[in-house]
Amino acid sequence: MSTAKTIGMNHLGLTVRDLNQTTTFFRDVLRWNVTAEDPSYPRTTVTDGTVRLTLWQVQVDGAAPFDRKTNLGLHHLALEVADEATLLSLGETLAATDGVEVEFMPEFMGTGPRKHMMFAEPGGLRIELLWAGI
Repeated sequence: MSTAKTIGMNHLGLTVRDLNQTTTFFRDVLRWNVTAEDPSYPRTTVTDGTVRLTLWQVQVDGAAPFDRKTNLGLHHLALEVADEATLLSLGETLAATDGVEVEFMPEFMGTGPRKHMMFAEPGGLRIELLWAGI
């Protein structure tokens, strides 16, 4: 087996429909830190301390929303949570958050004990939350 020439992900850049809306979601709902903003570009960088995302404002009016079955690229962003209680609590919070579209609430992955849920944040990014079951 060959040794990889890369050592991990530095950040993931995502184009979003409404930069302020998506930044607010990550900061206020998921409790991520905003580490950089550049209104002239415009872009924002957010992090949970492990994963870093750069959010870029789309520059086209009426940009087509992502469709996981017809677009190349990002299918979804999967984020891990520390425990089942956090997943369940976040599920309830997300279901009550304006603009969030829950695809499914926390459920077993296969036969469990792992659980996950899928939703789209108000800006349209499809996100999976996962508890590893250990």
